[in-house]
Amino acid sequence: MKKTIFLSVLTISALYSADITLNPINVEATVITEVAQKAQTSADLAQALSNNVPAIDMIRRSGIANDILIRGQKRDNITVEVDGTKIYGACVNRMDPPISHVVANQINTVEVIEGPYDITSFGTLSGGVKITTKKPTKDLKASLNLGFGAWNYRKFGATVSGGNDFIRMLATVSTESADQYKDGNGDNFAQQLDNFIKENPGIAKRAYKAEYKDLQAYKKTSAMAKAFITTTKDQELRLSITANRSDNVLYPNSKMDADYDDSNIYSVVYNIDNITNSYKNLNLEYYYSDVDHPMSTYYRVISGAGSVKSVTNHLKTSMRGAKLKNNFAIAEYKLLVGLDASRRTWDGNYYKTLTGAPLPAGYSKSLRNAVTDDAAIFAKVVKDYGPLNVAVGARFDDSSVTDDEYTSNDYNSFGANIMTTYNINKENKIFLGIGQAYRVPDARELYFISSKNDPIGTPTLDQTKNQEIDLGYETNNDLFKLKIKGFYSKLSDYIYIEKDVKVNAFSNIDATIYGGEASTSIYLSDDMTLDMGASYKRGKKDKPLAGQTGTNLADMAPLRGKVALSYEYANNSTATIDVKMSDRWTDIDEENGEQVIAGWATLNAKIKHTVNKKFDLTIGMNNILNKTYAVNNTYADLTLITEGGTNDIMLMNEPGRYFYTNLDFKF
Repeated sequence: MKKTIFLSVLTISALYSADITLNPINVEATVITEVAQKAQTSADLAQALSNNVPAIDMIRRSGIANDILIRGQKRDNITVEVDGTKIYGACVNRMDPPISHVVANQINTVEVIEGPYDITSFGTLSGGVKITTKKPTKDLKASLNLGFGAWNYRKFGATVSGGNDFIRMLATVSTESADQYKDGNGDNFAQQLDNFIKENPGIAKRAYKAEYKDLQAYKKTSAMAKAFITTTKDQELRLSITANRSDNVLYPNSKMDADYDDSNIYSVVYNIDNITNSYKNLNLEYYYSDVDHPMSTYYRVISGAGSVKSVTNHLKTSMRGAKLKNNFAIAEYKLLVGLDASRRTWDGNYYKTLTGAPLPAGYSKSLRNAVTDDAAIFAKVVKDYGPLNVAVGARFDDSSVTDDEYTSNDYNSFGANIMTTYNINKENKIFLGIGQAYRVPDARELYFISSKNDPIGTPTLDQTKNQEIDLGYETNNDLFKLKIKGFYSKLSDYIYIEKDVKVNAFSNIDATIYGGEASTSIYLSDDMTLDMGASYKRGKKDKPLAGQTGTNLADMAPLRGKVALSYEYANNSTATIDVKMSDRWTDIDEENGEQVIAGWATLNAKIKHTVNKKFDLTIGMNNILNKTYAVNNTYADLTLITEGGTNDIMLMNEPGRYFYTNLDFKF
C-alpha cells in the first residue's frame, strides 16, 4: 500500500500543490516576528521562543542547543520544520534538538502551533514550530550583527542579499562561542557537577578531568545560502542550503559531551503562481537533511584510567522527503490539497577508543539502521459565513518503522480537525478548535540499546493519539489587547519511559493534559506599554505504571508568567524592564525521576537605542539580582547524571547575572 500511495504522490504532484498558506486561525498558531532581535543573549532559538510565547518552556541542556516543550510536550510529540523541511536531531539524549539546527539571524518568522491542528506535517501530535528563514531580495541589502556578553560570549552574524529580475541570492554566516556560564552561586559547569558529586560521591568518575574544568562551553558556526531563479513569468526555482558546525559542546548533567554536531539542510522548490483564476498556485519541494553527532566521555574522569581513552556513542540521522501542496480559490472557498512522503534513517554505534590504538575497539550498536517511512495525503478547506470563519482539515498517513533485527512496525492513521473563529465585532472574537492527530513511535522508543547491551526500547509500542479541544477569546482595541486560550487534551497510548528499567523501558499509557495561556498588552500612554503573559498546565496518567502509585505526568511545568514594562523614546528606541517568574514545582512524577524545584523570579532590563537608520545598539542585563534557579525538571526521558536513588538526579542551574550588548548595522 505504501508504494501505491508514494506513486500517487508523484503522479498527483503534477496537478496539485500549493505555496500559499491558508491564514492561521488564532486557536492554532502564534506568529513571532523579529526573531533575531528577540534572541540577543544567544543565537539559540529555544531561549528566544520561551521568552516570548507563554505556551513554550525551555529545557536547559547546555550553553546552547537547548530544547523546548509546547504545553508540556516535547520530542516527537511536537514537530519542527524549516522552510517546509522536516528536521530531526541524531542524539538519543537530545543534545541536538531539531530547533538547534537553525540560528536566529537566519530567521524571518516563527509560527508556533499549539495543538493537533497542522495537517501539513507528519506527526504533529500536540504542536509544532514552523520556521521561515529570510528570503533573498532584488535590491542589494546587507546587515551585520555583533554580540558580546559575560563569560566571554562572542557572536558574529552577517547577511547579504541582492539580485535582478532573473535571480535573487542571499547568504548568511554566523559564529558564536562562550565559556561556561556561572549560576547565581558563582559556579560554572564543572563546579556545578563537582558540587553534586560532593553529595553523591559514588559518581565521582563523572566529573570533568582537572585539565578540562575550564574548557570553553561551545563553539558554533552556521551558514545559509539561497538562490531564487525566475524561470518564466509566475514561475520560480528556489534553492537553499544550510550548514551547521558545533564543536566540543559541554553537557555537565549528562554522562557524555558532544565531540561535535554537524548538520546540513538542502531544499529544492519549484513554484508556479496564477495557473488559472481558480488554481492559484502549484508548489513542489524536495528536501534532505543529515546530522552527524558523536558524544563521548573524553573530558570525564571515567576515561582517565587504564587503557580506555574514551567511550563514544556515534549517531547519525538523515531525513529526505517530497512535499506537494496546492491552493485553490473556488467561489467562496479556499482549498488546500497536498501530499507528503518522507524517509528517516537513524543509526548509532558504541565504541571504546583505546590508548595508543588508532582504530575503534569494542564496537556495538545503539541503533541498528532504523528506517521510518511515511506517505500521506491531506486537505483543508476554509470558508467565511458572515462573521464566522470555519476551517476543516484532514490527513491520512501510512507509516512503518523498521530496523535490522525486528520486523516492520506498520501504522496508519486518520487525523482531522475543525477550527472556527467568530468575529463579534471589529475588536472582539472567540475561537474554538477540535482536533485529532497521531504520531508513530520513533526508533529510540522501539529499538534503542544501552551501552551495556540492554534493549531499552520496546518494539511493540502502538502509535499515540491526541484528541483535543481548544477555546479562546481575543480582543484588540485602542486601550489594550488580550488573548486567552484554554485546552483539554486526551492522550491514548501516550509513550512514557519508566526510570531504572533496563529492558523495554517504554510503554503505552493513557493520560490527560489541560491548561491555558493568557497574554495582554496594555497601552498606558503613547510611549509606554505593559505586557503580561502566563501559562499553566496539568497532566495526569489515567492510572499508575505497573508497580508504581503516582499519576502525575512528567514535564508539566507549574504556573509561570512574565510582566514587562516598555518605554519608547526618540527614533523608535525602547527601554524595557521585565520580571519572569515561576511557581514552586510540586506536581511531579517522582517515581520516574522528577524532583521538587523551588519557585523563582528574575529581574531583567535592556535598552535598544536606534542611533540612526543604519545602526542599533542594545545593552541589557538578565537576572539582575543574581538568583540561582532551574527551569526544567529531571524526568527519566533524559539520561542525566545520578547515583541511582530518588531525588539525586543532577539539575542544571540557569545563568546568573548576565550582561550583554549587541551592535546591529544595516547597509
